Amino acid sequence: MRGPAAARVPAPKLLGRESERAELDRVVAGLRAGESRTLVVRGEAGVGKTALLDYLAETAAELRILRAVGVQSEMELPFAALHQLCAPLLARLDRIPEPQRRALATIFGLAPGPTPDRFMVGLGVLSLISDLAGERAVLVVVDDAQWLDTATAQTLGFVARRLGAEAVGLVFGAREARLELHDLPELTVDGLPDRDARALLGSTVEFLLDGPIRDRIVAETRGNPLALLELPRGLTATQLAAGFGLVGGLGLPVRIEQSFLRQAEGLPAAARQLLLVAAAEPEGDPVVVRRAADELGVAADLAEVSSLLTLGERVTFRHPLVRSALYGAASDVERRAVHLALAAATDATADPDRRAWHLAAAATGPDEEVAIALERSADRAQARGGFAAAAACLQRAVALTLDPARRTQRAMAGAHASLRAGAFTTASMLLATAEAGQLDDLGRAQIDLLRAEAAFSQQRGRDAPGLLLRAAQTLEPLDARLARDTYLDAWSAALFAGRLARTVGLREVSRAARATAPPEGEPRSSDLLLDGLAMVFVEGREQAMPVLEKAAVAFGQPDISADETLRWGWLGTAAAATAWNFEACLATANRQVEAARSTGALAVLVVGVNVLEQVAAFAGDFAEANALRAEADAVREATGTHVAPYGALTLAAFRGHEDEAFRLIDDTIAGATAEGQGTAVQYAQWAKSVILNALRRHDEALALARLASEDTPELWVSSWALCEQIEAATRTGHTDEAAAALARLQESTRSTDEPWARGVEARGRALVHDDDAAYLEAIDYLGRTRLRPDLARTHLLYGEWLRRKGRRTDARAQLRSAYAMLSSIGMDAFAERARRELHASGETVRKRTATAATGETLTPQERQIALLVRDGLSNPEVGNRLFLSPRTVEWHLSKIFEKLSITSRRQLRDVLFQSDFEAASG
Repeated sequence: MRGPAAARVPAPKLLGRESERAELDRVVAGLRAGESRTLVVRGEAGVGKTALLDYLAETAAELRILRAVGVQSEMELPFAALHQLCAPLLARLDRIPEPQRRALATIFGLAPGPTPDRFMVGLGVLSLISDLAGERAVLVVVDDAQWLDTATAQTLGFVARRLGAEAVGLVFGAREARLELHDLPELTVDGLPDRDARALLGSTVEFLLDGPIRDRIVAETRGNPLALLELPRGLTATQLAAGFGLVGGLGLPVRIEQSFLRQAEGLPAAARQLLLVAAAEPEGDPVVVRRAADELGVAADLAEVSSLLTLGERVTFRHPLVRSALYGAASDVERRAVHLALAAATDATADPDRRAWHLAAAATGPDEEVAIALERSADRAQARGGFAAAAACLQRAVALTLDPARRTQRAMAGAHASLRAGAFTTASMLLATAEAGQLDDLGRAQIDLLRAEAAFSQQRGRDAPGLLLRAAQTLEPLDARLARDTYLDAWSAALFAGRLARTVGLREVSRAARATAPPEGEPRSSDLLLDGLAMVFVEGREQAMPVLEKAAVAFGQPDISADETLRWGWLGTAAAATAWNFEACLATANRQVEAARSTGALAVLVVGVNVLEQVAAFAGDFAEANALRAEADAVREATGTHVAPYGALTLAAFRGHEDEAFRLIDDTIAGATAEGQGTAVQYAQWAKSVILNALRRHDEALALARLASEDTPELWVSSWALCEQIEAATRTGHTDEAAAALARLQESTRSTDEPWARGVEARGRALVHDDDAAYLEAIDYLGRTRLRPDLARTHLLYGEWLRRKGRRTDARAQLRSAYAMLSSIGMDAFAERARRELHASGETVRKRTATAATGETLTPQERQIALLVRDGLSNPEVGNRLFLSPRTVEWHLSKIFEKLSITSRRQLRDVLFQSDFEAASG
């Protein structure tokens, strides 16, 4: 050091950071322009994230600003940080749609209710903030996002991804990336440049530093502002010269914490204890801190702790690292004493959950009373949708439970909550704890079931069927009803796995299910479904058909239970497809989608809408299928659910846009093969064979149709593939293969009088046997159905056959019908095939352009919005359906009106006509 001590130069509020401030200025500019913005400001502890967020808030002072801070000790309390944000907005709950209002009222404890779907909670928060933004642009600032409770992080991540036309900004400060925020725009904050770091260091050190020492400190702190301000604090010039406290192998945050501890060590014992009480109280409630201090007999002078702590309306530490440093340095005895005092200071009626946490932290060993309190906290957390919090409560309760039976019971309950929260590692640990305890046969069976559910939840692939089958077999002598339900879940898992199941597939599950005792009393719809589906693989389709018909019809009835509809409705459509009952398929798909929408069961909705999209495509209503695809994409994006795009494959197959369809098909085959989802591969092979037949590449179509028809031949998609195989085989001269495929198709249609079955069988017979009457029979049967693509293709095949027979006049009549139908539906590849056939028959036909029907210029999402508005839904109701805010719906509507050249919602009825399929769906 040189010269006398220099006077301290006050540091500027925010030194440097020109590029970071410019990025934040762009956020504010976007909000002022009415646009939405999201940003994650990421950097290590002390690097200046909070200062940047403060700068952002000051810059946007004229906006409505909502702030929240993640607190480490609150990470297990569901929606704790969300309550900070939304508390000022709860008076607006009556301004958002009813399902969302119910969800938010439940999680905030304003009203009792069933556990809300977490995505419905996210949609409610989106609507609430969007409503506020209708008055003034809103900036949401969340600091220390690495410490957000899981439920809040998931909700805010959802909101950030669904922002559209509203002037809302979400800006997070976080030390490291969180999974819930992983794909949001980021601003990485590093240490200050050397020049700024030297200036900041000079502002905090009260004496002049030699250049080499100053540069060494700047280098060791890597320009971290908090380190530059705090590490030298309390050190003498000699210590700084020697590098005391600044060198060593410890990480920078730990060294900063040690600096804070040095400052605390100079305080009286009472002051240190007051700091520890405040560090252990996550709410920052000064009343609770005072009461706990009184419980401990602490009478500290607030002036003594003012350098580290402010005790005003809220208890605030100078930096979050102060809290972690003080709490981490305390002994177990000191921490337990403080938590016991905080438990005594916490109102057991007003905040029983936080009191239970403090009691648990104060426990020195097993304590049944505290375990019971934690168990009750877990129940309350689950009722609010906080499954991660419930799992944490139960995990701690297990540690405090001495009785082996109760310990096992709580471990299993904790594992179940962990599965619901997606915490599979925690679930596995708790299941291991349960297995180590005293288990009866039912307990062991329930553990098997939980392990199977974990496997199925993580990946709907190869392993889940075997685990679920073992669980069902173990449950059978203990709980017959639960066993049958588990057999049906095992069948569902095996259906996803298809031929890629590892050791247990559909045949093994079906044989085991057929060997089980029949249900007692009147069979439920799910009992009929299990028996019918299993019989297909054991006794054969002919014997299974009557039971499948009953199950298919039962699942489409309005009196079926919501639980059965939500859990197995999509399997009901599988039964209907196997029985060739298109009307039951439509009714069941509609029923499941309606139930999922009304209850907010979004994991079910993503499957149900996928199925309904297939049904719409088979009906030839591609506009509706497109709209459903937009909804399916919205739900899939919102929930992160990985379901193969069965609906999109079906639509792509019928449309016949080669490049786009083949990309989707090839991607599906690659992804599904890797994940062990064999039925998705079979679907993709069938879809590609349809397109190749449309393109008259029959050799290639035959190879793929053969693969799809022979892959799990009992499934309905195999029957669809047989239709393609017959067409491709007859066109390529493989007459024996065509005849064999027809025989198999006849086996699948023999036991039903459904016109769909009768129509495709007659068409196959016409192709194989050159049977004029069979073509007319097929047209007659398919004409009685909604299956316009099948009917149009039959006209095409009959017209081609007539032309080859030299009956050109008759051929032209059939080909004209085919071309008109195929063009109006949007089956472009088949329409082009019909046009060429017409030309070959001597008739000149202009090639139709792609832009035909009104509304075709709309994107799938715009069309879905337009259809919902046409049918009378309000903007909030549309937003609730499509996971958009009402303002975003309004923005889309303005674009829709411009594209359709209309000016009002009423005019949508004039330009978007309701199809027969929509009428049946409505």
